[in-house]
Amino acid sequence: MTLGQSRKVGLPLMNLVRYKGIPILQQLHLEEKLLRTSSDNWCIINDGTNAATIVMGMSGKPSELLELGHVLQDQIPVIRRFTGGGTVIVDHGTIFISLICNKDAVPGVLPYPRSIMSWSSLLYNEVFQGIDYVFGNHKFGGNAQSITKNRWIHHTSFLWDYEAKNMAYLKLPSRAPEYRLARSHTGFVCRMKDYMPRTVFIAKTVKAIENYFTVEPLNLDIDAAPRDTEFLHSTSLLTKQELEVARASTHK
Repeated sequence: MTLGQSRKVGLPLMNLVRYKGIPILQQLHLEEKLLRTSSDNWCIINDGTNAATIVMGMSGKPSELLELGHVLQDQIPVIRRFTGGGTVIVDHGTIFISLICNKDAVPGVLPYPRSIMSWSSLLYNEVFQGIDYVFGNHKFGGNAQSITKNRWIHHTSFLWDYEAKNMAYLKLPSRAPEYRLARSHTGFVCRMKDYMPRTVFIAKTVKAIENYFTVEPLNLDIDAAPRDTEFLHSTSLLTKQELEVARASTHK
């Protein structure tokens, strides 16, 4: 038995599913279904999404987070996802990495956000060599979690590239972390492509996951997988009417 083989003995199995450019709404529907109806561990990698889309956390309020006049005028889709966290605008330049795990899959990781994020920092430290979502004082990724009785999901949007004009759809958050220093979106984030090739990042991430799991590539038809009338998704695409009502509330 080689050293590499011996390291994998006893590691839990993780299904690895890779997509390129699928709609983020379909991805989120699949993730929520796998979190709530599967008993397997999953890693979902989606290299870009097909169209610019705003994604808010489950408690996000459009009137507080979005420049709704511009969003409605340009018909930018807005999704409220099933996990917490902040608001992002994603497109073909965004790389999505989602980890869906049983609560006992990783020794020492407890089903609490702080514990999960501490572990994910260790994982991505192996990819970025200590950078942890930040190059200098600029951020290039954001993450969110959802935790059920026996499972959890940790998903991250990495800005490999972005269009500066799209940041104008987002308001500055009223409650922002201290390290943001009240900077605008373009002054706060950076492009990961300036530091690491796209394919290298994805390959390094898979390699880092292999330190904790036995990774098994799997083909999963994104169009067929979510079709289950008995499963109700909490992730939803906001209607034009919902956005117009939110916009009207800001002018009262």
